[in-house]
Amino acid sequence: MGNRNAVPADVRTALAREWLPDIENELLQNILPFWLKHAPDEAHGGFHGEIRPELSVVPGAPKSLVLCARILWTFAAAFRIYRDEAYLRLADRAWDELTRRFADDRHGGYYWMLDGEGRPLQAKKQVYGQAFAIYAFSEYRRATGSREALERAVDLFRLLERHVNDPVHGGYVEAAARDWSPTDDMGLSGRDWNEKKSMNTHLHLLEAYTNLLRVWPDATLRVRLRELIGVMADRMFDPRTGHFGQYFDEAWNPKTDLVSYGHDIEGSWLLTEAAEVLGEGALLERVRPVALRLAETTLREGVDPRDGGLWNEGNPSGPTDLGKDWWPQAEAVVGFYNAYEMTGDERHLRAARDAWAFAVRHLADRERGEWHWGVGHDGTPVPDKPKLGAWKCPYHNARACFEMKERLAR
Repeated sequence: MGNRNAVPADVRTALAREWLPDIENELLQNILPFWLKHAPDEAHGGFHGEIRPELSVVPGAPKSLVLCARILWTFAAAFRIYRDEAYLRLADRAWDELTRRFADDRHGGYYWMLDGEGRPLQAKKQVYGQAFAIYAFSEYRRATGSREALERAVDLFRLLERHVNDPVHGGYVEAAARDWSPTDDMGLSGRDWNEKKSMNTHLHLLEAYTNLLRVWPDATLRVRLRELIGVMADRMFDPRTGHFGQYFDEAWNPKTDLVSYGHDIEGSWLLTEAAEVLGEGALLERVRPVALRLAETTLREGVDPRDGGLWNEGNPSGPTDLGKDWWPQAEAVVGFYNAYEMTGDERHLRAARDAWAFAVRHLADRERGEWHWGVGHDGTPVPDKPKLGAWKCPYHNARACFEMKERLAR
C-alpha cells in the first residue's frame, strides 16, 4: 500500500469517526437490504431480470450474466467483511445460478444472457461478462475458502488467455462466439460501439485479474496483470487530454473522442490497486502519475461546480451528457479519495465528500430503497430506468462503501 501514505493517522481517524457511520448506514440500511428483499426470483430461480422504479417486476425479462456475477461479488464481499449469514445466503444463490444455469458445460465459460426462465438466450462469450465471473468467483473464494470457486476462476482465466488474448497488439478482443471462435458481434449493449477493443472491458479484466491474484499468486497471472496495467497506461490513456480513450480497433487506433468521466475516475483507482496488489515498486511509480492525472482531469472537467456531482460523458470540448448516473458518483468517491491518499491534497478529499453528499442527497431512494438510476440536469430522478436490471446492480455503490470502510479504518 505504498502509494497511500500522504494522510496523517490523526486525520484518517477523524475522518473515520465523522464519515464512516454515514457510509455504513447507507450500505447496511439502504443498499444491501434492497437486494436481499427484492432481487430473488422465487418463481423461476436466480434473480429477476428487471424491476421498474416503482418496484414492479418486468415479466419474462432476460437475466444477465453481469447482474448475477455482480450480486455474487457484492454479497460475497459483504459476508467477508460483516459475516452476516443473510449475505452468504444471497451469495450462495448467485453462485448456484452462475454455476448451474449460466455455465456452458460444453464449451466452457458463461452465457451472456438467459431468458426469464433461466434458459440460454445469448450464448456468446462476452469478455466483459467473463471478467465479472472471475471477479465474483475470486471474491467468493476470499469469503468462503471455496476450492471450486478458485478452480472456476482459474479455468476461466486460462480460457480467456487461450482464446481472446491478442499476442500481436496486446490486450483482449471484446467477444467470441459460444465455442470461442471469432465473432463480429462485439458490442456490450445497444449503446456501445461494435469495436474489437474497449476501455470498459479491459478495465474490468484488470480488476478481475487483480482480485484473482489475491487468491492465486500465479506467475503467468502476474505477467498478464502487468501487461494489462501497461495497456491501460500506455495504449488507452491519452497524455494529451488526460482521459482514457473508449473504443479502439485491433491495433489500438482510437475510434472516438468520447470521454466517460466515471470510467476515468474508476480507472484511476483500479490502476493503483492493481499495481499495489502486484507489489512492484517501479510499477507503482509508473502508475501513480497516470492515476493522478486522471483524477485531476476529472475534477477539472467532469464535476458540476453547482452540486459536486459527476456528469456522465463529454468530449474534448466539454460535457455532452449532463445527466448524473448512480455509478459515476460511487466511483468518484473512491477515485478522488484514492488521489487524496496519494497526495494529501484536500481538493481531492472535498471532491470525494461532495460526490458522496450528492449521491445520498439526490440518488438514494428513501422510499423504496437502493439508489435511483440517475438524475437529469434539473436534479430529478430519470424516469423509466430500472431499479434492478442487466446493468443496474449493487456493485458500484456497495463497493464504494466497502472501499471507504477499508480505507478509513486502515
